[in-house]
Amino acid sequence: MKKIFLITVAALLSTAAMAQDKQKPIYYSISFPNAAHHEAEIVMTVPQAPQSLRFRMSRSSAGRYATHEFGKNIYNVKVTAIDGTDIPFTQIEGDLYEVGSHPENIKISYTLFGNWTDGTYASIDPSHAHLNMPAAFAWVIGQEKRPVKFEFNDLDKYGWKVSTQLKSEGANVYSAPNMQYMMDSPTELANSKVTSWDVVNTDGKKQKINVSIHSDDDQATVDNFGKMVQKLVLEEKAVFGELPAYDYGEYTFITDVYPTDSGDGMEHRNSTCIVDPLEKVAGNENDLLDIFSHEYFHSWNVKRIRPKSLEPFNFEHANMSSELWFAEGFTQYYGDLLLTRAGFTSLDDYTRTLAGLVNQILNTPGAAKYPATQMSRYSVFADNGVSIDPNNNVNDFTSYYTYGGAIALALDMRLRGEFKLTLDDYMRQVWLSRGKVMKPYTIPDLQADLAKVTNNPKFAADFFKRYIYGIDKNNYEELLNKAGLVLRKIQPGKAWAGSLATNAGRGRSGQQRAVGTEGLAILSSTTIGTPIYKAGLDAGDIILKADGQTITDPKSFADVLAGKKPGDKITVNYKNRTGAHETTIALEESPYFEVVTYEKAGKQLSKEQGEFRNNWLQSKVK
Repeated sequence: MKKIFLITVAALLSTAAMAQDKQKPIYYSISFPNAAHHEAEIVMTVPQAPQSLRFRMSRSSAGRYATHEFGKNIYNVKVTAIDGTDIPFTQIEGDLYEVGSHPENIKISYTLFGNWTDGTYASIDPSHAHLNMPAAFAWVIGQEKRPVKFEFNDLDKYGWKVSTQLKSEGANVYSAPNMQYMMDSPTELANSKVTSWDVVNTDGKKQKINVSIHSDDDQATVDNFGKMVQKLVLEEKAVFGELPAYDYGEYTFITDVYPTDSGDGMEHRNSTCIVDPLEKVAGNENDLLDIFSHEYFHSWNVKRIRPKSLEPFNFEHANMSSELWFAEGFTQYYGDLLLTRAGFTSLDDYTRTLAGLVNQILNTPGAAKYPATQMSRYSVFADNGVSIDPNNNVNDFTSYYTYGGAIALALDMRLRGEFKLTLDDYMRQVWLSRGKVMKPYTIPDLQADLAKVTNNPKFAADFFKRYIYGIDKNNYEELLNKAGLVLRKIQPGKAWAGSLATNAGRGRSGQQRAVGTEGLAILSSTTIGTPIYKAGLDAGDIILKADGQTITDPKSFADVLAGKKPGDKITVNYKNRTGAHETTIALEESPYFEVVTYEKAGKQLSKEQGEFRNNWLQSKVK
């Protein structure tokens, strides 16, 4: 296969005149002579190379919102002419290189190391090559609009097949129309099992959905799981009324399941990369479906209904966006809701999901202090960023996933109760106004779409002013009651001191504590407003005694609280680097909520509540 590719490149480079405004593709060849030690060899052939040439590795990745350092994982970098003659170059930054005087056609080669299987990085071993493109492939600055071609070598050697949204050109060669599309096209080379089916779109055109799974499962398991995904795909299609028009008529779930993987899901334009540290798919189908549901919804919301702040995507530094409460948060809401509509999640399980959303927006300091827009902007630090030092996120950040999910829940309930509309109606309006026509949106655009679908600009303006730009919170108890759901305290009448991140018998790095180390060490910031915080306890303190009892682990501390009630006070002895100390914790009732059905709460569900709930949670597939 490699010979075929080299002949193709030679023919390309010797081709006579070409239209002045049409540049030849940049070619990548990737081989795996040392896969056992997690290395790949990559050669980038650049015809018609610009005279002033810089190339680099990316520092961000599509679907991620923080900065990453992909340049650290390439080495043995060389620049040569086509005949192999060395060309001088300089590494001017850690991930940036400048090429000296060179001919028109050059090659850039390097070794890639990859040993982290997730949606952001690369992973190479004899079982697979799991490639997130920004983590694997260098690129030439200023040549981002040129077409790109790849040759994946050594497939027969390892028994690998190719799973990707790149366009197949035959002979293990794949293409992308430009660098943005290339970087958005994760690729798994593995002995994957694939199940596929056609979905007829609203316009009558067929589109193919592929589920490609690299795991220790048989084909029957993959086929059965595919049927579950098929049901989910139709449920998601029903929200928007149609599928997106996938490039090349296909959408692929690129899935890797193995215990040493890092759990992740990463959306892309015509595919998604799903990685899960499970033993196998069999027996874990519902756990996997949770990721599939969220990521597939992104093929509308984010990849086509696209924030203007993410366009174009900057691969030299993370884009900052104020819209992630909608892009990720509304997707979070629908990911769970659609599992319920499709019959994969029970009502009781879904109430626990709802409780999680409500607690995040009503019981976190970040949501109390900052609007959803500001929490979205914090993504440049929060989304698997590169920092390793402790932060104060427990007090200054609430995830835009759950913050936005709670806003979506409230808007859905209010549209149903006040306008006889649904959040589905709103999402379809945004799809038609923004996503289907690929017109990137701003927050005022989202407000305009809400005004249009409700025919009530005053409501839309008030909702955005109070709950998007502001920190007001909707009345979730009242809203959930419409569906026959009760929002109530989870531990009424019981003593609560607040949450502690502790050593739990182990040190920071997971190593066993040294012999003789005593007490319960607090490892990270305590939460503002909790009894423990008010008592002055924080990271670095070691609790020795509580209420006169020796404290050795979280259980011994919980045992002290078990016999108390809100309003009681306990004396705590602790130490830190300034010496021994004593403080008093005034215990309170936990502010956290649970959501239960009227039936479970022993209340009579009305006909109206039952209809409201059914209209909300029942399948929409015709």
